This record gives sequence, structure tokens and C-alpha cells, in this order.
Amino acid sequence: MAKMNDVIIYVISDAAGDTGELVVRAAVAQFHPLHAEIRRAPFVTDIPTIERFVRLAKEAGAIVLYTLVIPHLREGLRKLAEQYEVTAIDLLGPLIESLERQTGRQSRHEPGLNHVLDEDYFRKVDAVEFAVRYDDAKDPSGVLKADIVLVGVSRTSKTPLSMYLAHQKYKVANIPLVPEIKPPQELFLVPHRKIIGLTIGVPYLNIIRKERLKALGLPNSASYAAEERIERELLYAESIMNQLGCVVIDVSHRAVEETASLIMEHIRAF
Repeated sequence: MAKMNDVIIYVISDAAGDTGELVVRAAVAQFHPLHAEIRRAPFVTDIPTIERFVRLAKEAGAIVLYTLVIPHLREGLRKLAEQYEVTAIDLLGPLIESLERQTGRQSRHEPGLNHVLDEDYFRKVDAVEFAVRYDDAKDPSGVLKADIVLVGVSRTSKTPLSMYLAHQKYKVANIPLVPEIKPPQELFLVPHRKIIGLTIGVPYLNIIRKERLKALGLPNSASYAAEERIERELLYAESIMNQLGCVVIDVSHRAVEETASLIMEHIRAF
């Protein structure tokens, strides 16, 4: 269930829904630390299914974003959104119609054409599975197999960055740096050019952690969000990053996409 102040967004698609989810994440990043709960409705093929999800969106007070290339499904959703008074955003329809007018050609109206099962697609799937498997030091051996290793204190966007970079076909592992826990020995065997240290300003991290505690229903006076604790964690993380000899990026006030762009620029330089 979504927490207070969360935004719920239904992504309805006649394909996998990846395009819609990526657009939602890019938009929501502009409202950080606001959290969006994305509920996918993939491979929709009929109007009754669309109506069911529109009703659910109405009940949840959610926004609907849809990527439907089949005209009667697109039109059906538009009418249902009006009927149920749900905010619905057609991501592909206007562009498809504009392209038809501009080119004088009809769309093929075939869902999923951008997911042709080619080598790039399978590389992306492998990278996403890798990011999930080696997230948050679940298995430290992953750092030895990764294209990129992210290190940093809690709430420096390690997991969102891992997933974003995975969609760019990079295999990413991430390791949290906590003063009470010694980093895995494997981390010191990774070439420094593959490691990215993530740091953040104390006041900014203090706000993010307080919001996180609030979302969990915990008091924001917990030591997790205390400035003294944050300063100690960041100093510890800095000492580890110095040992690793890695590049360090300050993620304060940066969207995930911007940080990811800096990381990819660094990786491509080698």
C-alpha cells in the first residue's frame, strides 16, 4: 500500500510497459525525495482489462500513463478515463498520429516492436538480473564480475543507479559503507577505474533520511538521521574511497539520470 504523500502511477501497455516506466521514473526524479509507486499493467489486449485498471486507479487516486499502439485500445482507455474522471496521459498516441500525418504512412500498430529479442535486449535483461542479484552486498563476489561497482553510505541512490545503469546494459554491483561493518575483501581486488564512490552533503542526506524514517513510521530523531551520525558515516566512507583510489561523485541535488551520465562518461574513458 502506498504511504502518505506517495504518488501512485499505473502504467498500462499492450507490450511490456518498459517505456512507460522509464518515462515515469525520469519525471518523478524531478520531485526527489518524493516516492512514486509504479504499478504496471503489461500486455493488455482488451477493453475489460483496461476498465479494471482504470477503476483501480480511480480507487487509489492514481495517475494513469499508457503506451498503447493499438488504436481501439487507446481510444477505449481515453473514454474510460473520462468516464471515471481519472487523469490519463497518452504517451505514444499523439506522436504516432503526428508521424502518420508527416510521413503519409500508417503505423503498423504492433505492440513491442522496440523489444525485438536481439543481442542488446538479452544483454539488458542479464544486466537487470545482475543488479538485483548483487544489490546491497547480498553477494560480495559480484563486485569481481561487475562492469561498475558503486560504493557509498545509505541513501546515496546506489540501488536506483544500479537499475538505471542496468537498463544501459552495464552489470552493476553496489556495496554500502557502514562504519560498523568491514567492507568485503573482494572490493579491494576490483580495478579502481570500475569503482564509483558516491558522496552527499550532510544537510541533504539528513533531509532524505528523515523522510525515509517518516515513510517507515519511525521518529525522525533516530540516530540514522542524526547529523553527527551522518558526518561519521561520510568520513568513514571517504577513508574507504581513498583506500580504493576511486573516482567520487557528489549526488547532492542530482537526479539519478544525471549521476548515471557522469558514471558512464567515466567508464567510457577507459
